[in-house]
Amino acid sequence: MLSISSEVKKNDHGDSFLKGTFILAIAGIVVKVIGSLNWIFVSRVLGGEGIGLYQMAFPIYLLALSVSTAGVPVAISIITAEKVALKDILGAKRIFRISMAVMAVTGAIFSLATYFGAGWLIEYRFIRDPRAYYSVAALAPAIFFVTILASSRGFLQGWQRMTPTAVSQIVEQIFRVITMVLFANLFLPRGLEFAAAGASFGAFAGAVTGLIVLVYYHWQLERDIRREYGDHLEEKGKRESSFTIVKRIFALALPVSASSVMLPIVANLDLMIVPARLEVAGYTVGQATELFGYLTGMAVPLINLATLLTASLAISIVPAISEAKALGDKLRVYQQTSAAMRITYLISFPAFAIVFMLDTPISQLIYNAANAGPTVSVLSMSIVLLGIHQVTTGVLQGLGHTTIPMINMIIAAVAKVALNWIMVANPNFGILGAAWATVADIGIAAVINMYFLHKYVGYGVDIKQITKNILATAAMSGIMYIAYLEIFSSLASNTLATLGAILAGSIVYFLVLILLGGMNERDIERIPMVGKFIIKLLQRVGAFKA
Repeated sequence: MLSISSEVKKNDHGDSFLKGTFILAIAGIVVKVIGSLNWIFVSRVLGGEGIGLYQMAFPIYLLALSVSTAGVPVAISIITAEKVALKDILGAKRIFRISMAVMAVTGAIFSLATYFGAGWLIEYRFIRDPRAYYSVAALAPAIFFVTILASSRGFLQGWQRMTPTAVSQIVEQIFRVITMVLFANLFLPRGLEFAAAGASFGAFAGAVTGLIVLVYYHWQLERDIRREYGDHLEEKGKRESSFTIVKRIFALALPVSASSVMLPIVANLDLMIVPARLEVAGYTVGQATELFGYLTGMAVPLINLATLLTASLAISIVPAISEAKALGDKLRVYQQTSAAMRITYLISFPAFAIVFMLDTPISQLIYNAANAGPTVSVLSMSIVLLGIHQVTTGVLQGLGHTTIPMINMIIAAVAKVALNWIMVANPNFGILGAAWATVADIGIAAVINMYFLHKYVGYGVDIKQITKNILATAAMSGIMYIAYLEIFSSLASNTLATLGAILAGSIVYFLVLILLGGMNERDIERIPMVGKFIIKLLQRVGAFKA
């Protein structure tokens, strides 16, 4: 574990947050893999009807959670990072105590509201099947603990410690899965509704175990504080009132919460608009449902998976930028922003090439649905744009401008709704119209974010770097096309052919980028854990001088 001083002072062109990005990305992959296995096991126990009961309750839980916790980790991370940067350790601790008290009250309110409101949701037919009542009730206690969990993670992220978040996420998911499978089996003899409720209780078990993990990391942080500063700490600067702190937490968190709530709102608008407009275009109800599944159930999750690294980068950059801003170091803010955007380009361009060039093979490999290929192909256009949007949002939030990304999302969502209405009903577009509307949605938000990034940081698009990325991506695309069609597809299964083409293309991308000067030894050295090993390997093949 790094000492506090080394974590705080580390600022060379984004190194301090790159390690956190890597840690969060690995955790995200592990959590997704465990989650995928979970649905296999739970589906076998509950069957389609039981999963349906669970899914009726889960959106209520997510909505309550979005309102009660979304934005809280970001807000606490920003304020804590500012205090730590100024070495106001007592002030940082006070932020944590106040935020925990506020979030405990908030979590309790939403938890009780969900529990006692379950009957009302059934009575007024917001939930159509009365049997889902037990699942809603079982999910209610988890809201309180997940709210506390969010506050705790935000505080530790403010210290630029991402390992606690990563480890707690993995432990939370493991115990959630174990509890879901165990309790679903245990209560199945009593009826399907009780089995679904047993599975829902997994959220509570996961949150509690995740919180226990964070208690250990808080103890570790306290130990490091005593080692670095001793037992005699003084609060620096003017002491803020509790009301002022709470007011600032909510001022920073509410726009982020509103942005998070926008996602399910837009998803529900898609649900209302896209299938109906597909029917106008001439598709049957069954065909419209199938096409909508290709978009929302296959293409969108694949794009989210492709941008997992940039999503992690967006989380890591927030406290790093907040720290630099608190110190009044504008140059450091610019350097970290530039480093984050450079990493975004390095990651998102090859991700786009993989999904775009191998749209149908990947759809067949992951979903066993080759027909989803065209939709995946169009939506792949959003990968670079989404990466830019995620990271620019993180920078703006780190600067304290949390309202700007929210407004940008609203503007982009309005454009998406309009395009969905117009394009999806056109038989020449159909579901591809909805995919293009999603690309436009993300693109508009990303472009407006870039404008404000230039305004507040002075960062502009690095045309020279992007040109090198595009040339390397073009070479990568050509190699993948040849490798898949001309070499691997005739010799191996679709799975091996797809993986082989991706590996060949990725090697070519990075080699071409190195030859063009778009990636240097310093860039590679920054890669956590494996950077130095890769440099030695490249030195052996003559790419770099030993």
